[in-house]
Amino acid sequence: MEKIVDIIEAMAHEKNISLDSAVDAFKEALIKTAKRCTTYTSHFEATVDMEKKDYNVEQIILIAKDNDERFTTEPDAVISLEEAHELYGSDLEIGDELRTPFVLEEHGRTASFNLFKELQYHIQRQVEQDLFEKYRDKVGQVMIGTVNRVDEKDNTFIEIGELKGLLSQRNRIKGEKFKRGDTVKALLRFVNIDPEMGMFLELTRTSPKFLEKLMEKEVPEIADGSVVIVASARIPGQRAKIALKTDFPNIDPIGASVGVKGVRINAVSGELNGENIDCIDYSPIPELFITRSLSPAIVQSVKITSAKDKKVLVNITADQKAKAIGRNGINIRLASMLTGYNIELNEIEGRTARVEDNSKNTNVEIEKTKNIDALADLFK
Repeated sequence: MEKIVDIIEAMAHEKNISLDSAVDAFKEALIKTAKRCTTYTSHFEATVDMEKKDYNVEQIILIAKDNDERFTTEPDAVISLEEAHELYGSDLEIGDELRTPFVLEEHGRTASFNLFKELQYHIQRQVEQDLFEKYRDKVGQVMIGTVNRVDEKDNTFIEIGELKGLLSQRNRIKGEKFKRGDTVKALLRFVNIDPEMGMFLELTRTSPKFLEKLMEKEVPEIADGSVVIVASARIPGQRAKIALKTDFPNIDPIGASVGVKGVRINAVSGELNGENIDCIDYSPIPELFITRSLSPAIVQSVKITSAKDKKVLVNITADQKAKAIGRNGINIRLASMLTGYNIELNEIEGRTARVEDNSKNTNVEIEKTKNIDALADLFK
């Protein structure tokens, strides 16, 4: 018995799992082996004492009523009250348990061989369970690994810790190419178990969450919660928009995220294959938020036509319409994804007035208006 318990400790150390997990696997192996030696409808209970290096297995039979359905489904796990009285005495009642020791050594080498096989199986299952729980807690985090191979479908296989990661073509930024030995950052989407591949990590570089996590790593104010990313939208590899806010009046969320000479935002853009990232100030006022999301276009007014369906009508002059739509419609699509509103543009007459640049003439002072009536036009 001591040798078997010593094997449990050795296997726990070898497989890098806790001793408790190895003991649980040993108990399962004992129960499965006992059922192999008797019947699969029998019930057993196993206990292990690591201090005494001893274990014990008991067969459990429940005294049940004659009409209990378990007499059909689990005939070896129950006994009638009448039969129990005949075999074990008249002081027994319905619901009592009859426990009989199961001695593994009495069942020969076959039982020992089955126990070892069951133990290996359950230890491996416990290893997989521990790995699954370990990486399940990391879902939504950025993982770093080394490319192991790229198959004929351009699926990239990445070594990450004890498991392999899969970065499929649809989860890769358009135009990206990886080769064996490359170091890759990607977001962990979920832990998957496949009959052929086994357990693997599903990775992505196209999720808006990946952009947010990269920003968090580059911008200390986002990491410590001083600046909050309210929403983000991406068309991977082309352009992205991030809505930021802060509750601290001395912090500029846009400036903090961009960094000195754009060093922070450029680092994130470089990781995303040159993706252009726009940072905007979030506003809880939908009209103002939509106006900012359509930047660099200057809109004339915003009107929510259906709050339920989240539809909005934006009035804009002809000279700003192309900017609002963007190349291949990218700007308005990102604005819709960022705000959650279905944006419809309505072209109106006129041109958007521009403030003249008087920076070269130091003698000319720009007159600042104190009239706020123009602001009301935004919410018509």
